[in-house]
Amino acid sequence: MPQFAPNLVLFDLDGTLVDSVPDLHEAVNRMLAELGRPTRMIEQVRDWIGNGIKPLVSRALTGQMDGKVDEALLDEAIAAFDRAYQATNGKFTRIFPGVIEGLKYVRTLDIPVGLMTNTPRAYTEPLLAETGLLRFFDHVHCGDDLPVQKPDAGPLLYVAGWFRVEPTGALMVGDSISDLNAARAAGFNIVCTSYGYNHGRDIRDYNPDAMIDSLDELKSLLVGATT
Repeated sequence: MPQFAPNLVLFDLDGTLVDSVPDLHEAVNRMLAELGRPTRMIEQVRDWIGNGIKPLVSRALTGQMDGKVDEALLDEAIAAFDRAYQATNGKFTRIFPGVIEGLKYVRTLDIPVGLMTNTPRAYTEPLLAETGLLRFFDHVHCGDDLPVQKPDAGPLLYVAGWFRVEPTGALMVGDSISDLNAARAAGFNIVCTSYGYNHGRDIRDYNPDAMIDSLDELKSLLVGATT
């Protein structure tokens, strides 16, 4: 197994640290019911998330990964989803096994630790507060902080610059092809979890730098601990 001595570690949120699908599934179905549309199965929602709220809502409306939706309808649906998700956010989410142990270990390293999510700040901050995860991060970057999101390199490069570290020495920990492509484009190393949300595809097929089944395995991947 490879080892890394990163100067910065960024963690994805949904699918990497927490299983938020039950919250999102409930919000999607409340939105669809409000619009008089058929509801969706939780397995469908699991495959549709990872690219932000707008694509999720579009996929829920069409039942397709790349379905097209009238902009007026999409705006109405996003507003309905927002109302629903404000009510469900954090209510059914669970932290994946090994996450707390892994985050505690990374905090023993003399490096900055950040969160990198495509989820808007209005949803991210309450979820972090509800789960108690906020205390682990020096910086939280959300999907509406910049005009671009993962898989664009922009957010990762922005946070690397914010910490004044070299991207080539930084590490992204995520679960999806969006995380992997963003890391590759930014020059980060990328460690992927075997669980999580990757649109029904095996992330191993995309050759991340390392794979883990639990975040507590970071103890054997990252060097430079102070304890």
